[in-house]
Amino acid sequence: MADAADKKSPIGFWASSTEKHSIIEDIQGVVAGSMLAALGVTMLAAAHLLIGGTAGLGFLLRYSVDVSFGTAFFVLNLPFYWLAYKRLGLVFTIKTFAAVALTSVLTGILPKLISFDIIEPITAALFGGLLIGCGMLVLFRHRASLGGFGILALYLQDRFGWRAGFVQLGLDCVVLFLSFFVASPFVIACSIVAAVTLNLTLAINHRTDRYIVR
Repeated sequence: MADAADKKSPIGFWASSTEKHSIIEDIQGVVAGSMLAALGVTMLAAAHLLIGGTAGLGFLLRYSVDVSFGTAFFVLNLPFYWLAYKRLGLVFTIKTFAAVALTSVLTGILPKLISFDIIEPITAALFGGLLIGCGMLVLFRHRASLGGFGILALYLQDRFGWRAGFVQLGLDCVVLFLSFFVASPFVIACSIVAAVTLNLTLAINHRTDRYIVR
C-alpha cells in the first residue's frame, strides 16, 4: 500500500485511476529496467565513453581515481534518497534504491560475462544510450528511477510539467562539460551522442499527455 506521501505526490501518468501494477510486476519491472541500464553502461564503459547524470559522475570518478563505477554510482545516489522520500514517497524510494543497488552490482558483474572486444565509440554511444533510456523508461513505468538527477527530473516534471528527458539533458550537459578535464574531444563528442540518445528516448516516450500507466 502506498503511503501518504505517495498519494500526495503522483508523478505524471501515475496519477491516473487505472489499476496499479502488482508487486510481482513491479519486481519484474525493476529487475528488467536495471538489467537494460547496466548493459548500456557496460557498452559505454567498453568504449571508454561517459554519460550524464550521477552515472556520468560515476564514470568521471572511475576514470580519474581508483574506484569502481558501481561503488561510485551507488554512493553518489545516497543524497538524493531524502528528496525521493520527501517528495515522491516511500514506495518510490524503496524501488529506486533497489534499482540503483542492482544496477551497481550488475555493472561489476557484466564485464566478466560479456566482452565487447571490438566496438566503435559511436556505436556504443547509440546503443548504450538507447539501452539506458529504455531501462529508465521501464523503471519510470513502475514508479522507480535510477536515482540522482532522474529523481530531480521526475520531481520537476510532476511539480512544473517540465519533461523529464529535457530536464535531465540540461543536467547531463553540466556533467559532460566537466568531462573535458579527463577525456579527449572525440570521446566527449561520442558521449554527447549517448546523452542525447538517452534523453530523447525519455522525452519522446515518457509523456504524461500520451501514456496512462501505473
